[in-house]
Amino acid sequence: MMRSSPSLILAAAVLAGVVGSASPAAAASCNVNPSGVSFGAYDPLSSSPLDGVGNIAISCDASTSFAISLSTGAGSYAERRMSSGGAALTYNLYTDASRLTPWGDGSGGSSTVSMTGAAADIPVYGRMAAHQNVPAGAYADTIVVTITY
Repeated sequence: MMRSSPSLILAAAVLAGVVGSASPAAAASCNVNPSGVSFGAYDPLSSSPLDGVGNIAISCDASTSFAISLSTGAGSYAERRMSSGGAALTYNLYTDASRLTPWGDGSGGSSTVSMTGAAADIPVYGRMAAHQNVPAGAYADTIVVTITY
C-alpha cells in the first residue's frame, strides 16, 4: 500500500528578513535577495533523505567583507522544524554541498559564511531526514538572513 507524499514547501526559508549593519567608516551599501529552499514532494517511505537548494544573492556598491548568518527558525541549529498544522518535519540548512556544516550564527555547532566582494550568489543546501511519518500537507518554516558588513 502506497501512502501519498506530502508536498513540502520551505516557502519563506531564507526569505523572511534581512538585517544589515556597518561600521561608521564603512562606505558600502549592500542588498540581499534570498530565495527559499524548496524540497518538493516528500515520501515518508523512502530510505533516502530529501535534499533541496536555495540561494542568497548579495550585491554591494563596493567590494566589502561580509558575513551571512541564518536564524534557527522553529527548532535549533542541530534540528530545524517545518510545520503544517500540528505536524512537524525535521530538516536543516547547510553551508556546504556535502551537508556536514549546519548554517547558523556560529553558536551551537553552526557556522556562518564569510567572503569579500561586490556581488555573490551563495547556495543554501537543505536536507530533510528520511522516514518521518507525517500527514500530507504544505510544510514551511521561516528563517531570518542576517548580513553583517
